[in-house]
Amino acid sequence: MRGCERMEIEVKNMEAAAERMGRITMIDGPVVRASGLSRFSMGEMTEVGELALMGEILQMEGDSGVVQVYEDTTGLRVGEPVRGLGRPLSVCLGPGLVGHIIDGIGRPLDRLMEREGSFLDRGSKLDPIDMSRSWEVTPTCKVGDRVCGGSAIAAIQETDLVTHQVLVPYGLEGEVESVVASGFCKTSDAVARVRRDDGTIVPVMMYHYWPVRRPRPYRDRLLPDEPLVTGQRVIDGLFPISKGGVAAIPGGFGTGKTVTQHQLAKWSDARVVVYIGCGERGNEMTQVLEEFPSLEDPYSKKPLMQRTVLIANTSNMPVAAREASIYTGITIAEYYRDMGYDVAMMADSTSRWAEALRELSGRLGEIPAEEGFPAYLATRLAEFYERAGKVRTFGDRTASISVIGAVSPPGGDFTEPVTRHTKRFIRCFWALDASLAHARHFPAISWMDSYSEYADEVRGWCEKNIDASWGELREEARAVLAEDDAVQQTIRLMGEDVLPDGQKLVALTASLLKNGYLQQNSFSDDSFCPPRKGFAILRMILDFHRQAKALVAEGCPLSLIRNIKELDEVIHARELPFDDGEGFGGLEKRLGEHLALVGRERLAHEDEGGAAADSEGTA
Repeated sequence: MRGCERMEIEVKNMEAAAERMGRITMIDGPVVRASGLSRFSMGEMTEVGELALMGEILQMEGDSGVVQVYEDTTGLRVGEPVRGLGRPLSVCLGPGLVGHIIDGIGRPLDRLMEREGSFLDRGSKLDPIDMSRSWEVTPTCKVGDRVCGGSAIAAIQETDLVTHQVLVPYGLEGEVESVVASGFCKTSDAVARVRRDDGTIVPVMMYHYWPVRRPRPYRDRLLPDEPLVTGQRVIDGLFPISKGGVAAIPGGFGTGKTVTQHQLAKWSDARVVVYIGCGERGNEMTQVLEEFPSLEDPYSKKPLMQRTVLIANTSNMPVAAREASIYTGITIAEYYRDMGYDVAMMADSTSRWAEALRELSGRLGEIPAEEGFPAYLATRLAEFYERAGKVRTFGDRTASISVIGAVSPPGGDFTEPVTRHTKRFIRCFWALDASLAHARHFPAISWMDSYSEYADEVRGWCEKNIDASWGELREEARAVLAEDDAVQQTIRLMGEDVLPDGQKLVALTASLLKNGYLQQNSFSDDSFCPPRKGFAILRMILDFHRQAKALVAEGCPLSLIRNIKELDEVIHARELPFDDGEGFGGLEKRLGEHLALVGRERLAHEDEGGAAADSEGTA
C-alpha cells in the first residue's frame, strides 16, 4: 500500500507541474516569450527549456508572458517547456557565505568549479551554502522565550572574524518550543521550533530564502553620525563617508575606479565586506580572488577573506544575471546587517548594471529614454541606494550598510544619465580626474569636483576620536586648495615670477598637501594610513603655512622659506613611522625651529641694513 500511495502522490505532483507548464514561442537573446503562463505569477522564478535554465517572469499578458533567462540561451528551441518554481528570484541566506564567491544569481562558483571544472555547464545548480556541512551551534535563547522575526536563537562561528547569528525568519512570531543543545549540527538541520499563537509549530532552520528585490525590514533608521574609516587620507580627511552612507566613484577609463574600490574593500573598518564585480573585466575579478586571500586585515591581523563575500558577474557572463547581481549583493549585505554588523558593499560598476537594464529593456520593446536607457533608470537607482543606511534592527541591534558604487561614464562625461541620476541619490561624490591619473597622482580624487554631505554629521565623532581640530583643519586645507586652483590658472598664463610672495606661498603649501597628504601609493606600506597619522601630517603642513604666512606678511622673502630642508621631509612624512607623542621623529619641531630661525635672520638682516643706513646718514 505504501508503494501505491507514493506512486499516487508522484502522479499528483506531476499533474500539478503539468498544469503550471508553459511552452516557448519566441527567443530573443536572454528574453524568451512563452504561452500557457496564466497560472504563473509576476516575478516568479522559472526553469526554461530541457536544460532547466534559470529565468524570471518580467511581463504577463493574458496567457502569455516574457521571461528573462539568466544563462546563455544558445540552442534553446521553440516548444520547449517553461516550469514555474513558485517563488520570486531569491537567495539562500545562511552560514557559509563569508569567504566564498558566488555569481549574480547566487550559485557558489568555487564549489561548482570543484564539481565541473573551470567551465560550467548550462543549467548547473547548487545551493549557495553547503547543506551537508556541520557547524558548532551555541543556543542564545531558551525554551519559553518570546521571539519574533530578526531575533537571534543561536550563534555559529562562521569564520574567525564573523560570528553568524541564526535569525528567526521575518513573519514568524511566537514562543520557543524547543532548541538544540550546544554541539555540531548540519546546515539542513532545524536549530529550534517556535509555537505560533495559533498553536502551530514551525521549525527554524539555519538558512532561509529571501527575495532579492524586496528590502529586508528594520525597526528604525538612525542618523549616520560615525565615519567609515577607509585608511585613504583624501577620503577620511576631506570627503568622509559615514557608516550607513552612500557614495559614488565616477571616472573615465584608467582613472582608478577599481583600484580605489579595492582599497576601500581591503582597509575600511566595516566588519563585513560584500564586493560585487558587476560587468567588469574578468582579470580584475581574478586580481581580487588572488589578492584577498593573501591580504591581512589591518584591524584583526587575520586573512581579509574571513570577512568578505565576493559576487562575480563579469562582462563575459550572461547580461541578465548582471542585472540581478546588484540585488543579490545588497540582500546579503542586509542579512549580515540584521546580525548587527557594519557592512560595506562595493558595486563595480553600476554603469555596467545600467547597460544590462538598457539591453533587456530594448529586447522587451520598451520605449527608450535618454541615450537608450529605460525611463525607470532613476527609479531603479533610487531603490538600490535607499537600501543603505544605519538602522536599529528588529533584534535591537545597531548596524549599517554603506554602499559605494563605481560609475563608468563614457569619455568621462559626468553629465551622462547614469552619473547624473546617481548624484540625485548619493551624498558623497568622489570624482576621479583624468588629468590627475595621467600625472600618476593616485587616488585621482579631484579636490575641486568632489564633495561629502556627511562631514557635518561625523564631525563630532572625528573631533573626539581623531583630532580635536578635525573640522577646522579640513576647512583650512580645502580653502588652501581652492585658492591654489585660482593661482595655478595665473601661473599657466603668466608664469610664477609675476606672483606676489603670498600667492607663491599658497602654491607651495598646496604642493605639500597634494604630494605629502593627498597622494597615496596603494602598492606600498602607505596603502593604509590611520586617520590620526593622516591628520598629524595635515596639521604639520597647515602649521607651516600659518607660520610662513606670518613671516611673508612681515616682509620675509619666500626664497628663504623655500630653502628649509625639512620641506622635502614633510612630503615623505607619510612613509615615516608615527607616534602620538613624538609625531614623526621630531620633524614638526625641527620645521618650526627653522622657520623661527628664518625670522630671526630676516630681523638681523634688517637691523644691519638699518645700522648701515644710519652710518651713511651720519657721515
